[in-house]
Amino acid sequence: MARDVINVQYPELENSQSVAELEVTKSTVTQANGVTVSKAFANKNNSLLICIENTAESDSQVTFKAGNMYPNSMLGDLTVDVAASTVNAFQIQDISRFENKNGSINLDFKTGFTGKIYAIAKPTALNV
Repeated sequence: MARDVINVQYPELENSQSVAELEVTKSTVTQANGVTVSKAFANKNNSLLICIENTAESDSQVTFKAGNMYPNSMLGDLTVDVAASTVNAFQIQDISRFENKNGSINLDFKTGFTGKIYAIAKPTALNV
């Protein structure tokens, strides 16, 4: 399966460096392809949020795929519910369960899922 790839988006600090802002770009999910979040964990302090917008009028599910790194990947995939007509933000607590060797994370979507996805995080660079 050729997955659709999205990149993590990073807010930029305003001049006083008190608030970071980002105009989010959403990607449409093609359910049959699944999604790879590229360089998902190259951010500061585990700040990654994967946001999934279920635009359907019915509940659905997303599966966080087990990564290809030992040991916690042995815990397997994790499927979570996404309610109809909602935006859900997911923060990965057990990175080693889902992280691939290239730093990505893969997600699959239940048949019939329609919606959008985006990922945001705090950058590791200073003054970005």
